[in-house]
Amino acid sequence: MDNVLADGPRFQRIPRHSFSNCFKLDPLLDDNLEQWPHLNELVQSYGTDLVKDEYKYGHYESIGPIPFHNQIFEGPDTDMETEMDLANARRITLQDSTEVEKPSTSGSHFSESNFHDQSNVEMSKHFGESPLPAYEPVFDWENERSTIFGQRIPGTNILQNNSGLKIAVKVLSLSFQAGLVEPFYGTICLYNRERREKLSEDFIFHILPVEMQDKESSSEAHGIFHLDAPSASVCLLIQLEKPATEEGGVTSSVYSRKEPVHLTEREKQKLQVWSRMMPYKESFAWAIIPLFDSGVSSASGGSASPSSPLTTSMLGSSSKEAAVEQVAKITVDGKLGYSSGNSVVVEVSNLNKVKEGYTEDSLLDPKHKVHKPVKGILTLEIEKLQTVQVGSEKALDNKTINYEGNQSSVADRSSYRIDQVQNAYLESKSSGRKEMERNGSMTGFSNTATNYFQAFDFRTTLRNEPFSELFHCLYVYPLSVSMSRKRNLFIRVELRKDDGDIKKQPLEAMHPREPGTALQKYVHTQVAVGARVACYHDEIKVSLPAIWAPMHHLLFTFFHVDLQTKLEAPKPVVIGYASLPLSTHVQLKSDISLPIMRDLVPHYLQDGTRERVDYLEDGKNIFRLRLRLCSSLYPISERIRDFFLEYDRHILRTSPPWGSELLEAINSLKNVDSTALLQFLQPMLNMLLHLIGSGGETLQVAAFRAMVNILTRVQQESVDDGERNLFLVNFVDYVFDDFGSRQPPVYPGLSTVWGSLARSKAKGYRVGPVYDDVLAMAWFFLEVIVKSMSLEQTRLFYQNLPSGEDVPPMQLKEGVFRCIMQLYDCLLTEVHERCKKGLGLAKYLNSSLAFFCYDLLSTIEPRQVFELVSLYLDKFSGVCQSVLHDCKLTFLQILCDHDLFVEMPGRDPSDRNYLSAVLIQEIFLTLDHEDLSMRAKAARILVVLLCKHEFDIRYQKLEDKLYIAQLYFPLVGQILDEMPVFYNLSSVEKREVLIIILQIIRNLDDASLIKAWQQSIARTRLFFKLLEECLIHFEHRKPEGGMLMGSSSRSPLGDKPSSSKYSERLSPAINHYLLEAARLEVGPQGTPENGYLWQRVNSQLNSPSQPYSLREALAQAQSSRIGASTQALRESLHPILRQKLELWEENLSTAVSLQVLETIKKFSGTVESRSIATDYGKLDCITSIFMIVFSHNQPLAFWKVLFPVFNSVFELHGAVLMARENDRFLKQIAFHLLRLSVFRNENIRKRAVIGLLVLVRSSFSNFKQTARLRVVLTITLSELMSEVQVTHIRSDGTLEETGEARRLRKSLEEIADELKSLNILSECGLPDMASVASHEKETQWSWSEVKTLSDSLLFALDASLEHALLVTIMTLDRYAAAESFYKLAMAFAPVPDLHIMWLLHLCDAHQEMQSWAEAAQCAVAVAGVVMQALVSRNDGVWSSDHVSALRKICPMVTGEINSEASTAEVEGYGASKLTVDSAVKYLQLANKLFSQAELHHFCASILELVIPVYKSRRAYGLLAKCHTMLTNIYESILEQESSPIPFADATYYRVGFYGEKFGKLDGKEYVYREPRDVRLGDIMEKLSHIYESRMDGTTLHVIPDSRQVKSDELLPEVCYLQITAVDPVMEDEDLGSRRERIFSLSTGSVRARVFDRFLYDTPFTKNGKTQGGLEDQWKRRTVLQTEGSFPALVNRLLVTKSESLEFSPVENAIGMIETRTSALRNELEEPRSSEGDQLPRLQSLQRILQGSVAVQVNSGVLSVCTAFLSGEPATRLRSQELQQLIAALLEFMAVCKRAIRVHFRLIGEEDQEFHTQLVNGFQSLTAELSHYIPAILSEL
Repeated sequence: MDNVLADGPRFQRIPRHSFSNCFKLDPLLDDNLEQWPHLNELVQSYGTDLVKDEYKYGHYESIGPIPFHNQIFEGPDTDMETEMDLANARRITLQDSTEVEKPSTSGSHFSESNFHDQSNVEMSKHFGESPLPAYEPVFDWENERSTIFGQRIPGTNILQNNSGLKIAVKVLSLSFQAGLVEPFYGTICLYNRERREKLSEDFIFHILPVEMQDKESSSEAHGIFHLDAPSASVCLLIQLEKPATEEGGVTSSVYSRKEPVHLTEREKQKLQVWSRMMPYKESFAWAIIPLFDSGVSSASGGSASPSSPLTTSMLGSSSKEAAVEQVAKITVDGKLGYSSGNSVVVEVSNLNKVKEGYTEDSLLDPKHKVHKPVKGILTLEIEKLQTVQVGSEKALDNKTINYEGNQSSVADRSSYRIDQVQNAYLESKSSGRKEMERNGSMTGFSNTATNYFQAFDFRTTLRNEPFSELFHCLYVYPLSVSMSRKRNLFIRVELRKDDGDIKKQPLEAMHPREPGTALQKYVHTQVAVGARVACYHDEIKVSLPAIWAPMHHLLFTFFHVDLQTKLEAPKPVVIGYASLPLSTHVQLKSDISLPIMRDLVPHYLQDGTRERVDYLEDGKNIFRLRLRLCSSLYPISERIRDFFLEYDRHILRTSPPWGSELLEAINSLKNVDSTALLQFLQPMLNMLLHLIGSGGETLQVAAFRAMVNILTRVQQESVDDGERNLFLVNFVDYVFDDFGSRQPPVYPGLSTVWGSLARSKAKGYRVGPVYDDVLAMAWFFLEVIVKSMSLEQTRLFYQNLPSGEDVPPMQLKEGVFRCIMQLYDCLLTEVHERCKKGLGLAKYLNSSLAFFCYDLLSTIEPRQVFELVSLYLDKFSGVCQSVLHDCKLTFLQILCDHDLFVEMPGRDPSDRNYLSAVLIQEIFLTLDHEDLSMRAKAARILVVLLCKHEFDIRYQKLEDKLYIAQLYFPLVGQILDEMPVFYNLSSVEKREVLIIILQIIRNLDDASLIKAWQQSIARTRLFFKLLEECLIHFEHRKPEGGMLMGSSSRSPLGDKPSSSKYSERLSPAINHYLLEAARLEVGPQGTPENGYLWQRVNSQLNSPSQPYSLREALAQAQSSRIGASTQALRESLHPILRQKLELWEENLSTAVSLQVLETIKKFSGTVESRSIATDYGKLDCITSIFMIVFSHNQPLAFWKVLFPVFNSVFELHGAVLMARENDRFLKQIAFHLLRLSVFRNENIRKRAVIGLLVLVRSSFSNFKQTARLRVVLTITLSELMSEVQVTHIRSDGTLEETGEARRLRKSLEEIADELKSLNILSECGLPDMASVASHEKETQWSWSEVKTLSDSLLFALDASLEHALLVTIMTLDRYAAAESFYKLAMAFAPVPDLHIMWLLHLCDAHQEMQSWAEAAQCAVAVAGVVMQALVSRNDGVWSSDHVSALRKICPMVTGEINSEASTAEVEGYGASKLTVDSAVKYLQLANKLFSQAELHHFCASILELVIPVYKSRRAYGLLAKCHTMLTNIYESILEQESSPIPFADATYYRVGFYGEKFGKLDGKEYVYREPRDVRLGDIMEKLSHIYESRMDGTTLHVIPDSRQVKSDELLPEVCYLQITAVDPVMEDEDLGSRRERIFSLSTGSVRARVFDRFLYDTPFTKNGKTQGGLEDQWKRRTVLQTEGSFPALVNRLLVTKSESLEFSPVENAIGMIETRTSALRNELEEPRSSEGDQLPRLQSLQRILQGSVAVQVNSGVLSVCTAFLSGEPATRLRSQELQQLIAALLEFMAVCKRAIRVHFRLIGEEDQEFHTQLVNGFQSLTAELSHYIPAILSEL
């Protein structure tokens, strides 16, 4: 019904549709209604079209919701992208194979889609979806509006709304056992069994036998009955009648015989002939069909039992399912045939025969004898109709409804869609298609059109609601006539105007029995056959005159008819008459009894005539009847009739002017009873408004007061308890049309009279209690005023407006506007005063005033409305009390909801939107309000408003969006000016404000943004602080909080509150979203967007604890919110809802991150032009955002967009971002890039590689090298190692490296792999960068340097991994542990801090093992790092000489430390710790540890390095201490050297490892440095213990000797250890000497005990024997060169080189003798300082002599002689060897002789005997030797 009628597009005219059968008014009256103004008003009130203001309730069309995509948030060890691709591929193949599309059960809001949203243009400009729609995905304007306090809800149009149930009944057939040959007639009505009253007028039907059917006859009508609600007592009462039975003819008992009988042909003919002759009918049978079972509740949605025709699904208030289940056999009332659609076919078989006169009471009397049942079946089709409001234009969009008399044809039913219409009509099923065979005869109806008979609902006249249609008739029910003898009586009824002329024709006012025919003059009842007391069951409907005179009356004529056929048809005979004047009896509810006159004489109504007339039965009142008046023209209330009368007089000026009668009538209206008041409400209000609009002042005030009184009563007494009473809303919205321009508009008069009352109150006059009522009903008057204005506006402009243009706003006349201003001011004062007192009325009044302004904005010049608004804001200025502030917010909320809000002008033509400026100002004020609920409300208002714009179909163009963004942008400025206001908000409000800011920024043009950044550096910084807040508040964290996800302890936001979006109180956005999700129930198969996720959810769905529906689940989760933690709330959600919630959070987070990234890109470009205010030295705005972005969990979509931006930012600003000031930023970024390098998802990992390459490129282009970047990456790698899980336990309990570690290695390798890097760059959309990297010569890029960088990082990674893998055996294998610490120290050498840290760890490990020398070396190394840094900075007291002195102690203090590294001030790393004091500290530690190791000469060197520091500081006390220590040290050295037993600081062992189980050690040899008390057995035991535990079942075998190991001789399944004691080799030692080595350091000078070469001797024979005599015994001397020297930083060093010499047996012998000779000579020649130390000399001399000359020593010199100088061996010796051997022997004997002499000088008495033994031994040895060397005797 969008046809626009004569008053413009704003008002829609809705024609009325009367649902009762139309009542025709007196044709005479139609012409001269002007004589009866009140009638005119009534007719207008019921008859004119309804006028509806289209603008009043706002009009909003939104675009579709945005689809959510699955956002993939990857963890380090997940690859959901691949999983989802696989799942989708599987799903597609599955669908192909089954070829069945599964219906999507998820709603449109959530459907995952693979296409992008509405405008691709917009998307191409932006990175991601708009943040606001992602925040409010199910924005529902209607729903949001309804939450505003005092929101006016559009009233349902009750004038067109037949709410409740509608039932259409159609008679399909009647069949009898005996057959159907005569016509049958019947009535159906609604009947209430309990109250025994009729609820509706009769629906009349007739059924003809086939022969009598007429081809043209139209089909039977449907009777339509209205029900308020299902009730067990409501039933259909069916009464059948047939032609009166012929006396002596075929009786009606044929229809009820027990035995089956058929009518004979003769009987059939008789019946047919008679029925054609007989016009009068008698009652035949009756039946009652209960519509609802007794189980039915009174609620409209109640269910019916199977035994009643209307089953549940037919009655369910909104049942869209048309399927009605087949219902069991209907017990009493008949059985259900079949059903289709909303209709059921009922077979009524319990027809009760009427035997004699019966009354309704006797029908229903349980004790009453049941008559014989009729053997027949009546078939009905009962259908439930869709009833909904036709008030809405949508309902009538695709239907045309024509009403002609009783016939209403509903055209084009096929196009009618229930789901699309709010309200509608009759869904009817045509019965023509139902082919039915019954056991009687079947009547075939031609189905040309479907007729509807709307049975008038008698309850209409009893309901407490306004009459909405014109009806004016009288129902007459003759009940009984009691005669003294039996007659066949029937009654004729007619309506006469007067009783003067009895021949005059009666009025044509009687409704005929046959539908569709015109009104008749007479109508007659049934015949009561042969009854003394004739009972009737007829309903006679009389159309009444609009105004009746006292003489109008009903005349009843009684006839007797003979029911025998003589020669002609029976003629009725008049028996008597009865009359009933309307005016006296029409209102009576009870039965009326009348006497019957024999004859009719003129003026029979007058009392005088009556006395003369002759009466039947002695004048007794023998005729009983009942009347029912149904009229919406004639009020039963006398006061209303008086008012109508006086109104007519006043309008027609027939009474004296301003007669007090009218005032009295008006005043007495307050005493009218409420039903009558409500029924005539609409015409009365119209009349009073007419009086207010056009009367004088007294009359105006009286009418106004009466009106207030009526309105208040209506508000109080109707059941509707809404703030705006439904009846009044209907009046304003639909009925009131300002008298259709028949009279001047009402608003000036109404404003004046109300304004004067308000002013009186303001001046303090007493205005009585009516004033409060006026305030309560203010909304009504305000809406009437506005509607009156807008109707006038449309009328004024409509005629002369070019088509297609909007009606211009109306300029109110000065006087009227002033009056409205004053009225408005008074009402404002009331709101203000009453609010302070906390009165509830004030808030409603406030909303009414807001709506008043809202409506005026559509009607009058907006600048006039702005005056009212500014008046309001002056009254409520600033931050007010909460109550007042709440009112102000509600006021603005209502106002800004105006359809044209965006297009509103400013107050001056130059201004922008005045309302938006006011709104922003007030909202910002409110955000600082101390009442937290106010803040929440303010934030919410903004979100809703922006959502409304965002989804508005009118504002989808980019320029519209830009305009709106500019409108709201000042808010961002205000927040930046007052950031504390923002920081004080709670997280929910912050989120709402931030999403608005983001939305504004998104749609803003670059120029406006740049302007915002030009103001000051601090302000620009704050702008980006807001963006940071966005990222923090909308971060999406996986509930399980996976490893590494910014939850890392060291991420910049580590301490932030966990901001899960499902906050403590559900934020409004998520609440709506979840409700919507719950509304769209999910079927058992997965919805599209959850794809593979479904399996996880499904298992939980069927658990018994899960509620039945999602709605219940949500309610349950919300009710359990109290006191629960966020996590628990999330857990309490139904799995599907939880999944929806995550989908929402993911999409929201993604949209926000992408929007921030977009802004950063714009900012970066703008910075390049240097046209804004920011810190160009640090670019902290960019760096802070990047740090947060990288540290958060981001979706794949985001990573894909991020790196091109990252690259472009570094291209533009690399120099600044890589500068020292940004070290912290660089380190964070490097950390996160490495973190992303471990991700399993290839897309993310590759992009991390790109990020690293971007940093490398930036390094080259800004510093020409990557040293500093290497430092940064090394630092971050070290930090990452503590966060990433690099090892995991295998099933056998051992550790292995994880996928993360492998992927990190892969990424680091890819950086240096030229081909792969270039591929990745091109693949991820950075071809320009690839070209930089590939043109090495032209650019500063160097792949070799990148390779170095990569290798250095890989070394660090491997060291860290190795260390991690050793965790389980650290305590057991201290050697490996120390080595891993050492390797870490070396790997992190580029970073002094890390280098030092690992060296100190190593130092601690050595101290635990009591390896003091190694620990000391670590301390020295640390001091060396510090010293080198100081020397390279020329800072401190040392020079490079000192460093080289230190290097002598610890050779590891090598080359220069990278100057970049030593000065790299990377946050927390670098030069600040490298001070002289720290160097001294570590030197002192080394000193302490060396002295524990008794390596005193090292201590001396170290103290000599400390002394210069003390000297430069003049720390004399410390110097003294140092020198004391030096004294002690030198004394200790002396002591060591003078000891007779040579001092050894350690023992050394060579250990070889053979066997696969040793892993990296296999085939390697190490030299171990052990404490000096460790013997060979000890170390064997120790090493066996360490390695046995790691062999898991493999045998460990220790090779017992030191022979060379040949790998082919070893068993592959056994592991071998070979352990040999070795001797350190002195620096100047001659390793080729054949002498035996006696290891001693007693060489007279302090020598550094630094060894890097070791030897051991192995005896062997060449003849294959394991042992032989001296003549066969060869010797192999093996010299080992180690990697580094001992004491080292570790306990074992790898053997890098091994050389061996072989000595022949004779060389061995000569060597042995020479060794002894030299030992004796040393002892004799060593100088002794004084005589006092003879004792030690004597002791050592005795020891050596005893070993040389004692006779029993056969293994000595003597054995050599016997071996080589006798027999066969002597012949084998070369002459040279022989001479050497003899010379050696002679020398040896000479030295022995000298020694014995010296011995004699030294000994005292006690050693005389020993000396004698020595001399004897020497002599006997000489004698023995002389056998071999005769020359010996002459020599000695």
